[in-house]
Amino acid sequence: MMKLALTAFAALAALTLTLAPPTIAQETAKSAPKDIVATAIGAGDFKTLVAAVKQAGLVETLQGDGPFTVFAPTDEAFAKLPEGTITSLLKPENKDKLKAILTYHVVPGKVLAKDVTKLTEAKTVQGSSAKIKVDADKVWVGDAQVVKTDIQCSNGVIHVIDKVLMPK
Repeated sequence: MMKLALTAFAALAALTLTLAPPTIAQETAKSAPKDIVATAIGAGDFKTLVAAVKQAGLVETLQGDGPFTVFAPTDEAFAKLPEGTITSLLKPENKDKLKAILTYHVVPGKVLAKDVTKLTEAKTVQGSSAKIKVDADKVWVGDAQVVKTDIQCSNGVIHVIDKVLMPK
């Protein structure tokens, strides 16, 4: 009987939480998306990307009006680079190379997933074009797979990729 009462209490508590009105913070978070940098910081999976953006001097740009589309590699994607690559790229003397790599991940304008699937390439801020391929239900930018799409930001959109893109 006690077990049944606890189960009923747990179900009622879960229902109460489900029906509880959202807090102001939750509503604000829904109605006011953050800029690309703040969104990346808040996600927690882009620490290396954020550090690289800071080192390259691109924070203000990616906090600007935009709109921008960012193909954002996760920390796991950066970890796939050969050992020492990240450390080397973060050195002040490699700032231009780092900036070129990062801007190769950015496309001017807001390109949503439904639009990306119609493209065969996208001109990046770096100046080169990145190849785009749709294979069944997967989208590839260069040799990176898009693993999450349409993370809305106040100044654009983020699509998460599983590899770091390197410009040719």
